[in-house]
Amino acid sequence: MNILVTGGAGYIGSHTCVSLLDKGHKVIIADNFYNSRKSTVKLLRQITSKEIPLYQVDVTNQSAVNKIFSEHQIDGVIHFAGYKAVGESLEVPLTYYWNNIISTLVLAKASRKYDVNRFVFSSSATVYGDNEVPFVETMNPLPTTNPYGETKAMCERILLDFSRANPKLSVALLRYFNPVGAHESGLIGEKPDGVPNNLMPYITQVVKGKLEKLKIFGNDYPTKDATGVRDYIHVVDLAEGHVSAIDHIQKGAHVYNLGTGRGTSVLELVKAFEKANGIKVPYEFVSRRPGDIAICYADASKAKREFGWTAKRDVIDMCRDAWNFENQSKSLVEYK
Repeated sequence: MNILVTGGAGYIGSHTCVSLLDKGHKVIIADNFYNSRKSTVKLLRQITSKEIPLYQVDVTNQSAVNKIFSEHQIDGVIHFAGYKAVGESLEVPLTYYWNNIISTLVLAKASRKYDVNRFVFSSSATVYGDNEVPFVETMNPLPTTNPYGETKAMCERILLDFSRANPKLSVALLRYFNPVGAHESGLIGEKPDGVPNNLMPYITQVVKGKLEKLKIFGNDYPTKDATGVRDYIHVVDLAEGHVSAIDHIQKGAHVYNLGTGRGTSVLELVKAFEKANGIKVPYEFVSRRPGDIAICYADASKAKREFGWTAKRDVIDMCRDAWNFENQSKSLVEYK
């Protein structure tokens, strides 16, 4: 199939492009490089030895998106293009509501106009709010603690209504947590600008000497070691989950959790990194971040049952691959 991947040069999007190409699909990338780099597309071509059409566009722009659909026979859409930082969403909520919701509406309209009937949406387990763990797809979403989560919940509702009005449409809403790790080549991985919002690139930058020490937000949570617990998933497993979804979704709209089914605390991930790479990680505890909850992890059995996907890589793999990426001198040059 020809798959349009919005945000395809981003962290999860780039790995998904590799997995799609490995499975024999063709990929078209749409990305405005707000949270990504054009050099990533060159690296994707290097990893896969495939040509990848690239459109440097903002997918909130309907005419720009329609141009992509008119120039390619697109069979499916995987929509990653969205702002994603919980803390930032509290500071600039209107920016998050505009970008994340309008981009989804624009892509849905183009899909309807050009008769594209497979749509995979990159959602988030944030939509579960403060439900009991493990989260299961039959739970009713609860009000979230941040605008980022609210945009994901709203986009899910938009796509659910869109599918009800279009019987030919197949929609997969993929809810997941904390992707970490990198491609085994070491060429692509998570490389944020400035101080990272996510845990793993923060750890690697501390170990690399770019930051003094890891700041762990909160050590007073009701968990086994008082630090927050999340379902960390290897980014390649997550990418493969998106490919399984685009390959196997049935008519209608379906929600799937993509996770390991296990909660790992911040301190446990730090210790796993030290074990995997033989390096100490200096850290300090600081105040909790607004909007964070204590524990969240998923029951991912539905994805295994319905399209045969399961996470294969563990936290040691995640930590080893993340550090391998950070250490690749070539990728450091390319990602500048």
